[in-house]
Amino acid sequence: MPESPDSEDLFATSPFRDGAPKTEFPSSEILPQAAYQLVHDELMLDGVSRMNLATFCTTWVEDQARRLMDESLDKNIVDKDEYPQTAELEARCTRMLADLWHSPDPTGTRGTSTTGSSEAAMLGGLAAKFRWRARGGRGIPNFVCGPVQVCWEKFARYFDVEIRQVPLRGDRLTLHPDDIAAHCDANTIMVVPTFGQTFTGLFEDVAGISRALDALQERTGLDIPIHVDAASGGFMAPFTAPDLVWDFRLPRVKSINASGHKTGLAPLGAGWAIWREAADLPDELVFNVDYLGGNMATFNLNFSRPGGQVVTSYYNFIRLGRDGYTRVQSAAYEVAGYLADGVRKFGPFELIHDADPLRGIAAVSWRLTGEQTFNLYDLSDRLRTRGWLVAAYPLPADRQDETIMRVLVRHGFSHDMADLLLADMDRALAQLDKHPPSSSLTREESGGFTHSATAEVSTAEFRRRRAEQAAQ
Repeated sequence: MPESPDSEDLFATSPFRDGAPKTEFPSSEILPQAAYQLVHDELMLDGVSRMNLATFCTTWVEDQARRLMDESLDKNIVDKDEYPQTAELEARCTRMLADLWHSPDPTGTRGTSTTGSSEAAMLGGLAAKFRWRARGGRGIPNFVCGPVQVCWEKFARYFDVEIRQVPLRGDRLTLHPDDIAAHCDANTIMVVPTFGQTFTGLFEDVAGISRALDALQERTGLDIPIHVDAASGGFMAPFTAPDLVWDFRLPRVKSINASGHKTGLAPLGAGWAIWREAADLPDELVFNVDYLGGNMATFNLNFSRPGGQVVTSYYNFIRLGRDGYTRVQSAAYEVAGYLADGVRKFGPFELIHDADPLRGIAAVSWRLTGEQTFNLYDLSDRLRTRGWLVAAYPLPADRQDETIMRVLVRHGFSHDMADLLLADMDRALAQLDKHPPSSSLTREESGGFTHSATAEVSTAEFRRRRAEQAAQ
């Protein structure tokens, strides 16, 4: 039996004297207060989510959204017979998004909520594969893309589709329209532009890619559709760059995925897949389930999942509307632009994306220039000591010799927080200049591999080499 909550101080009870279970399933129960405190205290070792500037995901929501999440904790969204109003809210959201992205038939097309943009992307890919098969496609299907998020590599491997990633070349960091034709053939099920690229935050030219595919069809007869991965840009451009054509205004765009829990402002676990018209989602992908109390259609990779994310998405849509989303997203771009100016003034950085709403999402990305005694991993490490998580990473294949840094400006990251980050960057750069991480290693001692000679080697790698030398 668990100890009485009034028997003694909580931290003097046995769970706190013995430690939390770590390897074996525990045999006995403990007080809920003790279980909560154990888990709560361990989670203090996590970082502060709002200072995680590497994540695309929502880290701030209104209190009312939290209340709706709590009230929807027990709602299984797949059970549309038991929770018909949650199902209705999902249907309203899909119609609203179809309208936002200019579907020719917003009330009649198909769409679904998902656990995130990755699942939504895979559904878009599966629909393209089934449409290709229905047209008589034979052999191994393929799709063409530029630098993509790992979900597309998973899609290719899990569903036996060849991924044809166009290599980066020269100063190009995105998929370009003139690269398309050389990689397409009769087995190409789709081209996937990324509208808000993971690595840099830049938009790929969807309209230009569509024109390139139009020209390819005129020459060869190949009619290749587009699926837009708008994981982040899908909830930004409609409000901050409404004249930028990337969505269903282009007839070749057959499906779009977006992440509600990124720039859509919903809590984690919300994604959306929307098709241009109902016929663009093949019926073979739709299952009718009759063992939950009624006959209902489902076309997700997951089955049971919580309904709160859809409920809070609908809350955000009606709470903000077009005007509210425009204000919120415009504010994010303003802060990102202010941050970009601050980064530019430091000197040793060249901006890749400066948060221009016509070029990309509300993000800032940059590279290190010139001969420096530190690299971007060193700067990332220094910022981490102040609680900031700022990503530093190599570019994709064919450009992995170059490292860049990126900050994602999300709802809740204020002008004041940008000032705090810039002040910490200034201090970190001064400290790195005064105490270079590689000062004890010459080029010869490091095998010709020093911080000043390269910008992609992590501090951990240097520490490893230094330890090896000490052991010798």
